[in-house]
Amino acid sequence: QVQLVESGGGLVQPGGSLRLSCAASGFIFSRYLMGWYRQAPGKQRELVATITSGSSTNYAHSVKGRFAISRDNAKNTVYLRMNSLKPEDTAVYYCNTAVGGNVYWGQGTQVTVSS
Repeated sequence: QVQLVESGGGLVQPGGSLRLSCAASGFIFSRYLMGWYRQAPGKQRELVATITSGSSTNYAHSVKGRFAISRDNAKNTVYLRMNSLKPEDTAVYYCNTAVGGNVYWGQGTQVTVSS
């Protein structure tokens, strides 16, 4: 069974940094594109960043230059390093992939940016 488990969220001041992790299991991790999404209260879930099996990356305009997605295939883990955090980044952050015709999500990890 495909499992995605996020960790690393928390409360941080504006301008601060956090690194989120997503531990994957139940599939051959190195073959698949991974994504990070986020959902703020009352808003739709939105794409933050993606990373391909070859480690090519793409970012939402709102986070470009501040966030960095990476993966460690030996650890079956994808990361999201978030720098220069803003209150507008406050959301639940979700790890995502598509395997065998199905889309999978982790349980989410809360990121709160507040002074």
